[in-house]
Amino acid sequence: MKPLIAALCLSLLPALGAQAQSSRVDLSGIDPLQVIAGANDVLLRAPDADIDRLFKAVHFASRNEREARGLCALFEPDADRSLVGLQRAANALGPDSRTRFVDAVTAVAVNGLQGTPQAWDPAVGEQALKAATVTGMMLHDGFMLGLTGTGRDAASRDARCTAFRQLVDVLHGFELDRRAAATRYLLSEGLARYGSEL
Repeated sequence: MKPLIAALCLSLLPALGAQAQSSRVDLSGIDPLQVIAGANDVLLRAPDADIDRLFKAVHFASRNEREARGLCALFEPDADRSLVGLQRAANALGPDSRTRFVDAVTAVAVNGLQGTPQAWDPAVGEQALKAATVTGMMLHDGFMLGLTGTGRDAASRDARCTAFRQLVDVLHGFELDRRAAATRYLLSEGLARYGSEL
């Protein structure tokens, strides 16, 4: 999977400053080539604190079942990750969640474009996710089945979304450096790939 939120950073930055307080996000004026160019670089240069701020925005939204479904849709194997799909996900958030999300994405984009590459080992992020997965399995029945399921039916999608929300909730209790490493891994590799490696 492409680095979802890194692409979102570049795609939203020109539009979101003026729209953070509005009721809708409109990405129709964004150049997709600009989004693709340097998306990985932005993600790797953003400081841990900004990556964590984005995580916290996702965690905040994930606590609301309706809002979480819009975010979960981006991590589906057959997800629409075009600008239209990203716009749809952003607009599925309520006003408070959208503002948090917009502010966090903007911080990642601005500081990622201006910063120096961060020292990040993907293996650390993967290990943090594995630790969160073990905790999720102990706390929640059906967690592993939901996380690793590949079905396209509504029940499978619901189970994946529930597991994603539970995983995010477990990660919320981790220390910032491990939480940021896990978030970078998910943003770079995606939940689908991580689930396939378990």
